[in-house]
Amino acid sequence: MFVVVGVTGGIAAYKSVHLVRLLVKAGHEVHVIPTDDALRFVGLPTWEAISRHPVTTSVHDDVPQVRHVALGRQADLVIVAPATADSLAKMAAGLAGDLLGTTLLATTAPVVVAPAMHTEMWRHPATQANVATLSARGVHVVGPADGELTGGDSGPGRMLEPEEIVERALAVLRPQDLAGLTVAVSTGGTREPIDPVRFIGNRSSGRQGVALARAAADRGAHVTLVAAHTDDGVLTDAAGLTVVHAGTAADLLTAMTDAAATADVVVMAAAVADYRPVSASDTKLAKESAGGPERTLALVETEDVLSNLARDRRNGQIVVGFAAETSHGEELLERGRRKLARKGADLLVVNEVGWGRGFEAGENEVIVLGAGGHVVAAASGTKRAVADAIWDAVLAAR
Repeated sequence: MFVVVGVTGGIAAYKSVHLVRLLVKAGHEVHVIPTDDALRFVGLPTWEAISRHPVTTSVHDDVPQVRHVALGRQADLVIVAPATADSLAKMAAGLAGDLLGTTLLATTAPVVVAPAMHTEMWRHPATQANVATLSARGVHVVGPADGELTGGDSGPGRMLEPEEIVERALAVLRPQDLAGLTVAVSTGGTREPIDPVRFIGNRSSGRQGVALARAAADRGAHVTLVAAHTDDGVLTDAAGLTVVHAGTAADLLTAMTDAAATADVVVMAAAVADYRPVSASDTKLAKESAGGPERTLALVETEDVLSNLARDRRNGQIVVGFAAETSHGEELLERGRRKLARKGADLLVVNEVGWGRGFEAGENEVIVLGAGGHVVAAASGTKRAVADAIWDAVLAAR
């Protein structure tokens, strides 16, 4: 495959060397187009050595081959990483003052951009408007991640790691096998209030649910993402999706019921708190009011969202549930089979979780149970890779 990698002038350009290497090692023909500013971070000889092709920034080089048009026409895929705030603005405006700009205008190939900038720049209304404009034109925006940035500060704006960018970019070329389907996906963890400052919740980051929603959209589906609490920056990957926010289990049930009314597939990836206080205090519960070192909190079960969705599903609708368990091996499977039978879902995604596994982690490992509790799929790796495997299982079930 002919891949063009555009590199703009940000410190994250050093990561793009590894990105190009990954693409070359995978057997793709890779042509790098850095901007002049990008060459201040990584020099031209490095790009030529890693890509194994001549590299230039100018439209005035290789004029007989009309290079500024030829690269765009030949490309099967264009990746811009890092994509700075300045480069996003130029793309949105259609500026073509260098080889990268002309290539982007000349190509009809899918374009994937991986933003990288400081948090304030990412959140600026101008940047958000430019990203919205590009998304509306069909440009695929991957990231940014939430993490440590140059200068020691932290927040959304960190470029995704090269492995994830490659995986996400190549996924754009996948067949549109979910085209025409409407799907509803829930994600994150619900929070059941104890008082105005405390709640009962869980450690779900929302990453797996967002990966499921993003994968479905990339494969052609119309997606509604119902988001409970998610970690900072997780929802940046939901650009272009319909996002509905829900706080408690009751909120999630209402939102998912509404979304499921028109959905062909319903995926309950959210981690729902099993219990909530019988009543939430209108004021903060103070220590001195407990009358001692212990306090009793009366709890009641929350709404069973998955069971309700499975019970009320329309004819032909597929309902997918999740089961996060701390058991493993055969016990993990047996607990999953019992939950599948109890909830009435069509598929159940079972994954082992722990202190450093499943929740808040970049990777996941799951087993998908189908009719009769049989294992119909298994997947491990990045949460995007797991998401695609789950959608493959959904298609097989349909």
